[in-house]
Formats: sequence, C-alpha cells, structure tokens
Amino acid sequence: MSATLLAVVLSLVSAVAYAGAAVAQERLASRTTEPGVLRLLGRGAWWWSVGLNAGAALLHVAALKYGTLTLVQPLGALTLVAAVPLGARLAGRRVTTVEWRGTALTLIGLSAVLVTASGPAPDDVLSVPQALAVTGATATLIGVLARPGARPGLRHASASGFASGVASALTQTVTVAATDRTGPLLSGQVIVVALLVAAFAAGGLLLSQTAYKGGLGAPLAVVTLANPIAAVVIGLTLLGERLQGGAAGLLLAGAGAAVAAWGVVTLSRSTPEPVPLPTPVPPAVEEQHPVAAVLALEADSAAYEPSMLPRQPKPGHLTSL
Repeated sequence: MSATLLAVVLSLVSAVAYAGAAVAQERLASRTTEPGVLRLLGRGAWWWSVGLNAGAALLHVAALKYGTLTLVQPLGALTLVAAVPLGARLAGRRVTTVEWRGTALTLIGLSAVLVTASGPAPDDVLSVPQALAVTGATATLIGVLARPGARPGLRHASASGFASGVASALTQTVTVAATDRTGPLLSGQVIVVALLVAAFAAGGLLLSQTAYKGGLGAPLAVVTLANPIAAVVIGLTLLGERLQGGAAGLLLAGAGAAVAAWGVVTLSRSTPEPVPLPTPVPPAVEEQHPVAAVLALEADSAAYEPSMLPRQPKPGHLTSL
C-alpha cells in the first residue's frame, strides 16, 4: 500500500471516529440539564466520546505522517458527511432534504477553498516563538467567541473549529520535527509544541460539547469549516504556502467560501421532522366485521327486548314454526 493511499484510509477512519464522537457529545449534551465539567467526568457516555476523539486524533496524526496537510485536512470534512446520517439514525428519523442540501453545499464550498490552497507539503515548521504567538492570538479569539454568558451555539462551534485547526497545524510541526533525523526525537521545540497541541485539543473538545447543546448539524458544519480555515491561515502566513492559480485561484477560494457559508446557513435553518406517533384506530373503523360492529354499539343504541320470552304474534296470525 502506497503512502498516499494509507494516508487516505487513515483519514477516512479518523473522520468516522470524529463523527461518532460528535454524535455522542450531542446526545449527551441534549440529555444533560446540569452544567459542569465534573458532572460530565462521571458519565460513561462522555468517556466514550473522549475515547473516540482520542482515537480519531491518533489516526489524524498517523495520516499526517504519510500524507501532506493539504491532503489530510480536506478529508476531515467527511466528518460532517458521516455525522449527519449517523445522528439521524440514532434519533430514529430520516435525513431531511434540507440537511442533505446543506451538507453538500458545505462540502463543495470547502473543497473549493482547500483545492486552491493545496500544493507541495511545506518543509518549514513553526518555531517556538511562532507557536507561542499563534497560541496567544487563538486564545484571544476563543475568549471573545466563547466569553462567559454567551449563549451556546455557532460562536462556540467557531471557537472549537479554530482550536482544532490550530491543533492540527501544530501537530504537523510536531510530526515533521519529531521525524526529522537531523535533530533529537524529543527536542525542546517538540515538547513545547506538543503541550500546546494537547491544550488546544482539549479546549476544542470542551467547546464543541458546549456548542452541541443547540443541535448537531449547524455547529458541526461550522467546526468543519473553521478547522481548515485556521490551518490554511497559518500555512499562508507562517509556513510560506500560497494559493494556487493566482487571481483565478483567489476567486475560486472566495466563491468556495461563499458556497460553504450558504451550506452552513442552510443547516442552521433546518428543523428535523419529529417521528409521528401511530394514531389509534377505532375498532368499528378498523374492521367492519359483524361481531366487531355489534361490540362497538353503545348501550342505548338498540331497543330493549326480553330475550327469554317468545315474541307475541299479532292478532289473527299464527306463530311460525
């Protein structure tokens, strides 16, 4: 198996694991009425979601070992494709047409953005000062989006996506620096950036848990969109990457961002249809059988006749045998 194919397989499995974790978080958030991290730590479902996220993250790191960041990050958008039908199935309903349309628009637009940003894998890595600068700027942005008192929703999802995107970009630095044979495996740069990766990964997990309180579709779409945007910004500004295609590529990137935003708005406006309950059918309507019709009669619907006395014949007529 080639390195590129192995990276694709690992990315696909990682996306499915992330989707399962997102669905588990959404269901847990919808059933949890009392806030607090300590209460979540006592729930088995929470640890299942943490395990799925951890497994997906390890698969993502392994994919970055065999594939470029521009190859692995777009495949992460398949998390949304897997999570929407999975969440609908667990909820006992069908995926609506609006959800399919919003998912398709989001993925098409995101693919256009990432295609223009694709190219050869960068050889540069973030230095410790650059990593700390990225950490400070991202932490400030997250603080603004998820400020105390903010209602859970798309802002928390945006913060979670930015945190996850920065974690992915820093993970690439750790992977490249750790596998570079010119230096030690656990250098000071690798250790510092790895700690930052762990902090952003945990923060993104908690932020997504908060964002999913209002539903799964739109928040997960925002997370999926903000994640590669953060990674692309770091690549363009610090790692020397450039948009492909010149002016045409810039226009394609803008059009893709607009289409992806349209998909996010479509998902945010979609309302899943509730599963209809079976309507009870009266016995008389359900089956027009003579016995059933007699049993359905009311007490006053028939005239009273003594059943033990013979019917008296009218005067002048014989009683029939």
